[in-house]
Amino acid sequence: MRLWSLHPKYLDARGLVALWRETLLAKHVLEGRTAGYRNHPQLNRFKGLQRPVAAINAYLTTVYEEALRRGYRFDQTKIGRASSAIRIKVQEGQLNYEFQHLLKKLMTRDPEKFTQLQSTADIEANRLFDVIAGGIEAWEVV
Repeated sequence: MRLWSLHPKYLDARGLVALWRETLLAKHVLEGRTAGYRNHPQLNRFKGLQRPVAAINAYLTTVYEEALRRGYRFDQTKIGRASSAIRIKVQEGQLNYEFQHLLKKLMTRDPEKFTQLQSTADIEANRLFDVIAGGIEAWEVV
């Protein structure tokens, strides 16, 4: 499971579809509707919030909007009630780590997308995230 801090515009088609599926799984975990993945480190930043399900729904909304922009037809009814006021902090080092991780995946999976992104200087976070100074997050498995 990978819940990217990066803006979903950076993901290739396969990555965006995987993010949708994995975020829906994360939503089920946070709602207590599945026994698996309960202790997955990617969920820690959502679990620590006052309204974790509303936060994951807000995250799903950002993924859905990117899918719409690309002409994909994800099922919006799978997104529950979200709050536009939710903000999540992410350290700059985490954002950089994720971008490099994505580039490694794209090198083999989508060389054209890799070429488009490899010289990106300013990495944009998902709009839910406020980028702060710091390294790789403690919950990240390096």
